[in-house]
Amino acid sequence: MKRPDLDSETIDRILEMAWEDRTPFEAIALQFGLDEPQTIALMRREMKRSSFEMWRKRVTGRKTKHLKQRDFVEGRFRSQNQKGS
Repeated sequence: MKRPDLDSETIDRILEMAWEDRTPFEAIALQFGLDEPQTIALMRREMKRSSFEMWRKRVTGRKTKHLKQRDFVEGRFRSQNQKGS
Protein backbone atom coordinates (compact mmCIF):
# COMPACT_ATOMS: atom_id res chain seq x y z
CA MET A 1 0.00 0.00 0.00
CA LYS A 2 1.58 3.28 -1.12
CA ARG A 3 1.52 6.03 1.48
CA PRO A 4 1.68 9.71 0.52
CA ASP A 5 4.51 11.77 2.02
CA LEU A 6 3.08 13.56 5.05
CA ASP A 7 4.69 16.17 7.26
CA SER A 8 4.25 16.06 11.04
CA GLU A 9 1.57 18.79 11.03
CA THR A 10 -0.50 16.86 8.47
CA ILE A 11 -0.09 13.62 10.43
CA ASP A 12 -1.26 15.39 13.59
CA ARG A 13 -4.35 16.69 11.78
CA ILE A 14 -5.17 13.24 10.39
CA LEU A 15 -4.83 11.71 13.86
CA GLU A 16 -7.10 14.40 15.27
CA MET A 17 -9.74 13.81 12.59
CA ALA A 18 -9.57 10.02 12.95
CA TRP A 19 -9.89 10.29 16.74
CA GLU A 20 -13.09 12.35 16.40
CA ASP A 21 -16.12 10.07 16.42
CA ARG A 22 -18.14 12.12 13.95
CA THR A 23 -15.45 12.66 11.32
CA PRO A 24 -15.91 9.98 8.64
CA PHE A 25 -13.01 8.18 7.01
CA GLU A 26 -14.27 9.60 3.71
CA ALA A 27 -13.46 13.14 4.90
CA ILE A 28 -9.88 12.07 5.61
CA ALA A 29 -9.67 10.44 2.18
CA LEU A 30 -11.00 13.59 0.51
CA GLN A 31 -8.59 15.95 2.28
CA PHE A 32 -5.45 13.83 2.55
CA GLY A 33 -5.80 10.98 0.05
CA LEU A 34 -5.70 8.24 2.71
CA ASP A 35 -8.33 5.53 2.53
CA GLU A 36 -9.60 3.78 5.66
CA PRO A 37 -6.91 1.03 5.79
CA GLN A 38 -4.15 3.63 5.30
CA THR A 39 -5.63 5.80 8.07
CA ILE A 40 -5.77 2.80 10.40
CA ALA A 41 -2.16 1.91 9.56
CA LEU A 42 -1.11 5.52 10.27
CA MET A 43 -2.94 5.47 13.60
CA ARG A 44 -1.28 2.16 14.50
CA ARG A 45 2.17 3.54 13.63
CA GLU A 46 1.82 6.93 15.34
CA MET A 47 -0.06 6.04 18.53
CA LYS A 48 0.88 4.10 21.62
CA ARG A 49 -0.40 0.53 21.41
CA SER A 50 -2.92 0.99 24.24
CA SER A 51 -4.27 4.22 22.71
CA PHE A 52 -4.59 2.60 19.29
CA GLU A 53 -6.43 -0.41 20.72
CA MET A 54 -8.79 1.86 22.66
CA TRP A 55 -9.50 3.87 19.49
CA ARG A 56 -10.08 0.75 17.34
CA LYS A 57 -12.45 -0.69 19.92
CA ARG A 58 -14.40 2.58 19.98
CA VAL A 59 -14.66 3.14 16.21
CA THR A 60 -15.22 -0.44 15.09
CA GLY A 61 -18.79 -0.64 13.87
CA ARG A 62 -19.48 3.04 14.60
CA LYS A 63 -21.95 4.38 12.04
CA THR A 64 -20.65 7.94 12.23
CA LYS A 65 -17.23 6.94 10.86
CA HIS A 66 -18.77 5.95 7.49
CA LEU A 67 -20.90 8.32 5.41
CA LYS A 68 -23.00 5.50 3.92
CA GLN A 69 -23.98 4.19 7.36
CA ARG A 70 -24.96 7.53 8.87
CA ASP A 71 -28.59 8.19 9.63
CA PHE A 72 -28.14 11.97 9.49
CA VAL A 73 -26.82 14.42 6.90
CA GLU A 74 -27.57 17.89 8.20
CA GLY A 75 -26.26 19.40 11.39
CA ARG A 76 -22.77 17.96 11.24
CA PHE A 77 -20.08 19.68 13.27
CA ARG A 78 -17.28 21.06 11.11
CA SER A 79 -13.95 21.96 12.70
CA GLN A 80 -12.44 25.29 11.71
CA ASN A 81 -9.25 23.35 10.83
CA GLN A 82 -11.18 21.39 8.20
CA LYS A 83 -10.99 22.43 4.55
CA GLY A 84 -13.91 24.47 3.36
CA SER A 85 -14.61 26.10 6.72
